[in-house]
Amino acid sequence: MPQKRERVGAPAAAGELQVFKAQFFRALAHPSRVRILEILVRGGRTVQELQEALALDQPTVSQQLAVLRHQGIVSARKEGVSVRYALRDPLVGTLLDVARRIFDNRLGTSTGLLRELRRERR
Repeated sequence: MPQKRERVGAPAAAGELQVFKAQFFRALAHPSRVRILEILVRGGRTVQELQEALALDQPTVSQQLAVLRHQGIVSARKEGVSVRYALRDPLVGTLLDVARRIFDNRLGTSTGLLRELRRERR
């Protein structure tokens, strides 16, 4: 019976890929960061604009943006005295849409959360 040959380095590469994926999803795993991304889907914003939209203080918004920048999810561009943040990849918006559909399916029995989710789409 022939033995199966494993590729040298395959388990390590797969492990590194899983760590990379986990770090990406960990960066999304905060309500403020998710909300920031939902806003940035509609276009770039400054910290001040995000502060107003989220009703959060500047240090909190900046801290959350730093996490997203560190993972390469958002980019920052200096504009005069402000910094404008934007999604680096528009597919993040697609990911948020798919997640919203999954949540819609899961929340079918929870009418209050489902109503809020549907209102969020507008």
